[in-house]
Amino acid sequence: MREHLLLVGGRWQAGGGGTAEAVNPATGEAFAVVAVAGPADVDAAVRAGAAAFPAWAAASAFDRATACERIAAAVTARRDELARALTQDQGKPLVAEAYDEVDELAVYFTMAAQDARRLAGSAPPSVAAGRRVLVTRVPLGVVGVVSPWNWPYTMGAELIAPALAAGNAVVWVPAPSTTACSALLAEVIAGAGLPDGAFSFVPGPGPVAGDALVAHPLVAGVGFVGSVATGATVAARSAGKAQILELGGNGPMVILSDADLDLAVPAALEAAYLCAGQSCTAGERFLVHRAVRAEFTERVVEATRARVRLGDPLDPATTMGPLNNEATAAKFDRHVADAIARGARVCCGGRRAPGFPTALYAEPTVLDGVTPGMAIEREETFGPVVPIVEVSSDEQALALTNASPFGLTAAVFTSDLERGLAFAEQARAGWVNVNASTNLWESHLPFGGRAGSVSGRGRVGGPYPMEAFTEPKTIVYPAPRFAGGLTAAGRPAGEVSGSDDSTESGEV
Repeated sequence: MREHLLLVGGRWQAGGGGTAEAVNPATGEAFAVVAVAGPADVDAAVRAGAAAFPAWAAASAFDRATACERIAAAVTARRDELARALTQDQGKPLVAEAYDEVDELAVYFTMAAQDARRLAGSAPPSVAAGRRVLVTRVPLGVVGVVSPWNWPYTMGAELIAPALAAGNAVVWVPAPSTTACSALLAEVIAGAGLPDGAFSFVPGPGPVAGDALVAHPLVAGVGFVGSVATGATVAARSAGKAQILELGGNGPMVILSDADLDLAVPAALEAAYLCAGQSCTAGERFLVHRAVRAEFTERVVEATRARVRLGDPLDPATTMGPLNNEATAAKFDRHVADAIARGARVCCGGRRAPGFPTALYAEPTVLDGVTPGMAIEREETFGPVVPIVEVSSDEQALALTNASPFGLTAAVFTSDLERGLAFAEQARAGWVNVNASTNLWESHLPFGGRAGSVSGRGRVGGPYPMEAFTEPKTIVYPAPRFAGGLTAAGRPAGEVSGSDDSTESGEV
């Protein structure tokens, strides 16, 4: 089995927390051994980052951008290896999903390089004629990144890439259940020629390695993607630091009475079954107008049976793989069981799929008759399920959308653009799609939870995290003067107006 080590201060080393086996969720087989960081390893990584920071911050934005482009090029060169490692470690289908994630991973580093070159300051006026002002954006120092297992590459990269490109040192704690594929990405980043310590990789349990990182006094900024509960802990432990917290969602997909079901049905499959439903942007509840509920339900069931193929994630025909871990699978079980016990009807699926190498394969599921208050309607399931809630009006759909404590994403389907925009403007979510799945994502756009919700704070996407991982620095200085003073005409003393000998002789 392959062994993966920590990266601390430019050196690959064993971890103070021992080792752990990486287990393939599709087969149940261990395929790698990964080093586990302890608090001392995290401390060493942060201190190495603090030592490397001044030189990395002093490098030109163009030099840092070039380093990020080298990372993107290496990702592309190792595309097959990275995609297969992702499938083996996370469980997502190789052809249907893993290659797409690797391609987007390269985009994040290319985009960060471009944004670093455009990171601009300003020169606002001073109240005094004899003063000048410069406002520049400068990096924070050491940024700690803690990332999840559902998109092990891109959810880490959406924070790592802009933090590095802006001139920060980065210490990364990936999710324990996808450490093996994350270690490959760490190898790629380490090979880009960064100063020793500018990037460190210290995988370990969140309560140990993650907590030691976000609470470290030398960490100036924190980027976290994960659950609401863990996000609350991270926010408390990193109080006073710059924070980007991208947390959970319970995004509604709203089907209004005039919705085009030819659009809505395939979008529902993408919303519910992408990454086996293990997405913070998943369609966690489907608020469907009574006028179209029966037809929508029937067509979603037919499409699920016809188009969703649960199976071996290495099989090119597979469109949905296993869930990543037992805790997630158990929550799927609980939510479905609670809904059934309280009156919901299973239209298809509803259980773990038999006949597979592990118990992590969940059937693609459609539930009708879901009502507000059921666990599957008010919590984040993170599984392959379409819970259908009947609504009687736009107002009721909006009220249910905004009653949720979550505020990450929403989607609305209607044939009337004005109606859709009116709904989108009033929906309490940081991102709303009109006539597209909740899982529609463009990586250069600002993404994050609405203020006042439990879905986080700050924005990832494009230049937005770079703004969070830098801060304005104001420099006030005396207005420059010519050493010899100025003449009344505004020319330096001693300058002769009109033609002089040099211009008459043809010199310019």
